[in-house]
Amino acid sequence: MTNVDERLSLTTAARAWRRTGSTIAAFVYFFLLMPSLIVVPMSFGDKREIMFPPGTFSLTLFREYFFASTWMATTLQSLEVAGASAILSLVVGFLAAYALVRYDFPGKRLLNLVLLSPVLVPVIIVALGTYLYFSSIGITGTTPALIVAHSVHTTPFVVVTLMAGLRHVDPNLEKAAEIMGAGRIMVLRRVTLPLLMPAIFAGAMFAFLISFDEVVIAWFISNTSTQTLPVKMYSSIQWEVSPVIAAVSTLLTLLSLVVCLVSAAMQKPA
Repeated sequence: MTNVDERLSLTTAARAWRRTGSTIAAFVYFFLLMPSLIVVPMSFGDKREIMFPPGTFSLTLFREYFFASTWMATTLQSLEVAGASAILSLVVGFLAAYALVRYDFPGKRLLNLVLLSPVLVPVIIVALGTYLYFSSIGITGTTPALIVAHSVHTTPFVVVTLMAGLRHVDPNLEKAAEIMGAGRIMVLRRVTLPLLMPAIFAGAMFAFLISFDEVVIAWFISNTSTQTLPVKMYSSIQWEVSPVIAAVSTLLTLLSLVVCLVSAAMQKPA
């Protein structure tokens, strides 16, 4: 009976700790979501002021964003930079991840550390170093410079995502295809890439969102003609508190939510 009582008390304590942990986690998530929950109603207010709750509900701020301001130009710039950065980091990240997972070679650990170094170094240092280097070769303030700088920042996340995906792809399937006469390119195109597609999509979306939301590197590299949306939002907060920021924030939240839902739908159940 004593052992039974001890087991019951341990089970009760474990349940209590589990409920406590769940409550704390829910509180933390709610605290993190509060800014979005506040901004979304504010985006349906009047263009003359930012207030919560809004005095009137309308689509004025969204119309201002899409049709009557310079916000769309910076949005298109951010989309261009984020899309190109995602593609570039995906190509580099796939080649690096495949080499690190499938092959053993001298300097493998060093290469892995170098590829992940942009994550380990504070982003302000990466931004300053990139700015000084690009200034020395005269490409600061150009769209290609932004794309390259953002790709350096997003590639580590793609590498980690694709390495995790490749570890779930059985290498025996690739060997079997080679035994059947398929070349390396054919194996990659017909076997590896289809099996890795969910991880590729997740890595690409991850890189796109990180590049689209990045502000520190873009602040150093861009100028007035290549300004991205986050930089314009930051500048607007500094020099003028435009209510349109609330509408932009709501749209960015919606974009992140859609990408997360699509990425989750793309993942195959274990």
